[in-house]
Amino acid sequence: MALAINIDELIHGQVIEWERLEFKQGWNPEAVLHTLCAFANDINNWGGGYIIIGISEQDGRPILPPAGLDPNQIDRIQGELIALCKLLYPDYMPITQPYVFQNQHIIVIYAPAGDIRRYTAPEGLGERGLQNRSSYIRFGSRTIKAQGEHLRRLEDLSARIPFDDRICQHAELNHLSLGRIRDFLHEIKSDLAEQSTTMPFADLCRQMNIAKGPDELLRPINAGLLFFNNVPHLFFNRTWIEVVIRKDEAGKDFSESYFKGPLHIQLREALRFIQAQIIVENVRKVAEKAESRRFYNFPFDAVEEALANAVYHKSYELGKPIEVQIWPERIEILSYPGPVPPVTAQILAENKRIVARDYRNRRVGDYLKELHLTEGRGTGIPTIKRAMELNESPPPVFETDDQCTYFLTVLHANPEFAVAKKSDQVSDQVSDQVSDQGNQLLRFAFTAKTRRELLEHLGLKNHFDNFKRHLSPLIENGYLEMTIPDEPNSRNQKYIATMKAKDMIANAAR
Repeated sequence: MALAINIDELIHGQVIEWERLEFKQGWNPEAVLHTLCAFANDINNWGGGYIIIGISEQDGRPILPPAGLDPNQIDRIQGELIALCKLLYPDYMPITQPYVFQNQHIIVIYAPAGDIRRYTAPEGLGERGLQNRSSYIRFGSRTIKAQGEHLRRLEDLSARIPFDDRICQHAELNHLSLGRIRDFLHEIKSDLAEQSTTMPFADLCRQMNIAKGPDELLRPINAGLLFFNNVPHLFFNRTWIEVVIRKDEAGKDFSESYFKGPLHIQLREALRFIQAQIIVENVRKVAEKAESRRFYNFPFDAVEEALANAVYHKSYELGKPIEVQIWPERIEILSYPGPVPPVTAQILAENKRIVARDYRNRRVGDYLKELHLTEGRGTGIPTIKRAMELNESPPPVFETDDQCTYFLTVLHANPEFAVAKKSDQVSDQVSDQVSDQGNQLLRFAFTAKTRRELLEHLGLKNHFDNFKRHLSPLIENGYLEMTIPDEPNSRNQKYIATMKAKDMIANAAR
């Protein structure tokens, strides 16, 4: 079975940090054993790592084209690997997949973070080495024996599995959507996408490491529900993004929009909404220059990175949504709790370089990186600062308290924009033509939604009376249309905002 990742992007380090990759030209059982132990211990909460056999390396980077393996030896190596893993304690088994890469045979071993840390392995495979056991960890791109402070830290982590990698005990396997999973696999161009059409669902979930447990009690993990369930807020209270547009500094005149669903879907839809309704470009002719000067009230790259960081780093154990407050002169993005150590309020206030590599949501981060929604390499704050600087906007503000109970990002508007901002005008014209709830539904329906999704977005049950009251008027007036108009009662029916609705919203925002 194939791993749920694009092999070309993996080898080139495009979706996984180099520290999580180890290349080996040939089969070296002892070195592989120690690296498996290190990835299982996952001291930095990276989500484990990958060992790629058949490719040599230099300074942690692959040497291509690959040397490759003798195809006649691949079955033997896989058999030896199974025996080798029996030397790890507690029990641990990675996922292995042979590949043909650049016309050479290689083996990719995915070693996910273990659930029962800390793991130990024999110090060697000889008689003396088998008698002594140690824990191993990753230090940069090297595998080392955990000693001193590293060992103490590993022991502190031993009983702590990140929330997003835990089993959700009150969920069933059928709460994971096969359609969402396939969409994800196709988007990241995984070899597993094609196999998912014939593979048993339980095997698919195990292969993607989004379900754990024995066959008789296989359950999804939290990260699986956050990405592959249509209504994750039913499992994790208030897991959504709230966008509030305030038209004046008093904050009394405002409108609210809620973005729900799988994390990557709500992130994308919230960003599309902000880009369409808030971001304004200004073009100025510069004297004695052929090219005009272009800038924005808020650079979208900064908004995108700030909101993606909030989705990545918030705690999904807490029943608090991500809050985006949009004022005429600034955007505030608030999430809970604050950053993980060693980042503190003082470090943020003093604008020091942040070097933390300990992540709260390692699995959430992996999925966002594979979807190219974030880099996850400690570049979030520098990216925001750079985007604001290029736009000639004031520097961003990053804030938390002494207990790190929250994280606030503030993006101030470019000072050259007039006081009358686009945000002052959002939805004025729309509100004249449809109700506030209809206005909210049309924005949510910029991409096709089911009847259930639309009504639940308003906090309503999927009843026909609610459909008649809230959706039918929008359909009758040409603001909402069916995706399958010839079969109005089709079980696959969805609804999407018409061009008339989109034009009305766009005109209201000008």
